[in-house]
Amino acid sequence: MGLTYKNCKIKSLQDSFNIKQKENSYIVALAGNPNTGKSTVFNYLTGLKQHTGNWPGKTIATARGEFTYNNIDYNLIDLPGTYSLFALSQEEIVARDFICFGNVDAVIVVCDATCLERNLNLLFQVLELTSKVVLCINLIDEAKKKSINIDKEKLQNLLGIPVVLTSARNKIGMDELQEALESVVLQQNITNKNYVVYNDEIENLVANFKSDLEDAFSQINSRWLGLRIIDGDESLFSSLSNYIEGDFEETLEYIKQQVPQNLDKKKIRDDISKINYDYASNLFESVVSKKNNKEDIDDKIDSIITSKYFAIPIMLIMLAIILWITISGSNYPSQLLSNILFSIEPGMYSFLINLNIPIWICNMIVYGLYKTFAWVVSVMLPPMAIFFPLFTFLEDLGYLPRVAFNLDHLFKKCKTHGKQCLTMCMGFGCNACGVIGCRIIDSPRERLIAILTNTFVPCNGRFPTLIAISTIFFTSAIGNTFLSSASTAIFVTLIVLIGIGVTLLVSYLLSKTLIKGESSTFTLELPPYRVPQIGRIIYTSLIDRTLFVLSRAVIVAIPAGIITWFLANTYIGDMTILNHIALFLDPIGRFIGLDGFILLAFILGMPANEIVIPILIMSYMATGSMTDYSSLQELGDLLTAHGWTYLTALNLMLFSLLHWPCTTTLLTIKKETKSIKWTALGFLIPTTIAFLVCTITRILYDILTFIV
Repeated sequence: MGLTYKNCKIKSLQDSFNIKQKENSYIVALAGNPNTGKSTVFNYLTGLKQHTGNWPGKTIATARGEFTYNNIDYNLIDLPGTYSLFALSQEEIVARDFICFGNVDAVIVVCDATCLERNLNLLFQVLELTSKVVLCINLIDEAKKKSINIDKEKLQNLLGIPVVLTSARNKIGMDELQEALESVVLQQNITNKNYVVYNDEIENLVANFKSDLEDAFSQINSRWLGLRIIDGDESLFSSLSNYIEGDFEETLEYIKQQVPQNLDKKKIRDDISKINYDYASNLFESVVSKKNNKEDIDDKIDSIITSKYFAIPIMLIMLAIILWITISGSNYPSQLLSNILFSIEPGMYSFLINLNIPIWICNMIVYGLYKTFAWVVSVMLPPMAIFFPLFTFLEDLGYLPRVAFNLDHLFKKCKTHGKQCLTMCMGFGCNACGVIGCRIIDSPRERLIAILTNTFVPCNGRFPTLIAISTIFFTSAIGNTFLSSASTAIFVTLIVLIGIGVTLLVSYLLSKTLIKGESSTFTLELPPYRVPQIGRIIYTSLIDRTLFVLSRAVIVAIPAGIITWFLANTYIGDMTILNHIALFLDPIGRFIGLDGFILLAFILGMPANEIVIPILIMSYMATGSMTDYSSLQELGDLLTAHGWTYLTALNLMLFSLLHWPCTTTLLTIKKETKSIKWTALGFLIPTTIAFLVCTITRILYDILTFIV
């Protein structure tokens, strides 16, 4: 019974994964649990500088690279980090499909030496697909610190595949890994793999139609395929349709009908998982020894960092410290950079005039384009150059997964995913990056909620506004510089907490209304604490993050500066277009405790949040160009002269925190959701909340003023 293989051909996945295979080269898949150092192994072998953040789920898409060893060419595919191939998430589907249909010549399975027992489950599932496997047990340096010893030779004999002990970070064992890979692709010293043997019910069911599967799908392991049929893996059937050419549906349907109708497929999968884990446990105990003469130092730290009573306070203190270092450390370099950039302005203007360029074009280039550029760079670069390295330091140290662990229960109560906390952390640097980071959330419903609420986390472009207004109106009265900076950090931290609270509230409301559903479970494995790599921190924070975000901000801010200059220099009657628009918006602004010029500044600053304040200064001064201020005191005098009160300052900070996303973030939402509807809601939801919150604070302020 069944169709023969000549009618069922596996489509090439090389085009899908952008693999340009050379003649006589080999395709190698790199698989492993999240946070096992898989991406570090990939970077070492290929020489590519892929980001290797120290938290689970960082590798959310396949990465590709090439390398040569002993004159043999390899195409290495870094698959998403997964805990199994049971296809419970998009990452698992991608990993399973490539190993199954990618015509791979070998698979390197990377495991963490400090938690080998948990990692072996994935290895066993890969071994059911192919015998061309190399087991790379990474992080042996961490295992040594924990007094964990692995009997490599015994494990290798029991598994029947090459086993290599490595520390990719320290370049230990990497030559041995390449030698083992060579032996596998050349079919040297490969013995029969040892299957995990399941109970009689499972094995007998698979045996009933194993021969039919071999006839129909000769290039796919028939035993593995049979296991997936009896455990009800529906996603595999879709993949078969996508990657298999030929008329096999009739045969497949016939095989599926041989499965008893009353078979409890969930129980079958649970039994398979349990037997796998039991086998892993027995194997682990036979090859791994550990001295338990002292408590693990990571456990001691986590007993405090993740404790019920200290976890949240420590997080808040950590955030306040980072903000304080950013605030106090960026003042002087920001001023220096501002002086340098703005000192170029007169020479640039004279140079353009000498070229006989019309004056209005000279003014637009210098006072619109260049001043926007100078302001954005001088305001954004120093804080980012401090904030991002600190953020990357915590990431490399292994603290950020603890943040997700500590806040997981709050997100569960809001019917959302615990990984949303990690995407919020990304949003502190850039909301667009935070939206992209939502890919690590498997559930489409929970991913959509995380995308729509990421804007409530203040990005780096909004921090200058929050810091400046907080300092001018709420902490400048403190004479001591240290205490003033510390107070500003605490005040901004409170504002951030409001954003987190709104995120949780909106997530809960969306789960109960527009995007109904229950929170899904997920596995979050806390990585070991590691000594951060300073070189990697500098490279990642400055090149991958600071310059990336800064360049994007400059690109979108410069057109806004030109438009603002045009509006501020074009008159209708005795007023500029800028003033006409501000007067039109003034009633709305006053209703929410602001004014028309402030609303206009936020509208024109939509391309980049960091230019809101300079546009506001231009509007108030009616200078027709962005004006730089030598001190916050001068800026404070300007604002109070235009009727600012404590209410205005507070509401501007709240509006800055809660208002619509910048243009880049909106375009990113559109790209990620592929929907105009959700993009529009990504704009309307925060805008509505910003107006509502500011209106409430204005009403409360009026009531208090009346009472007093």
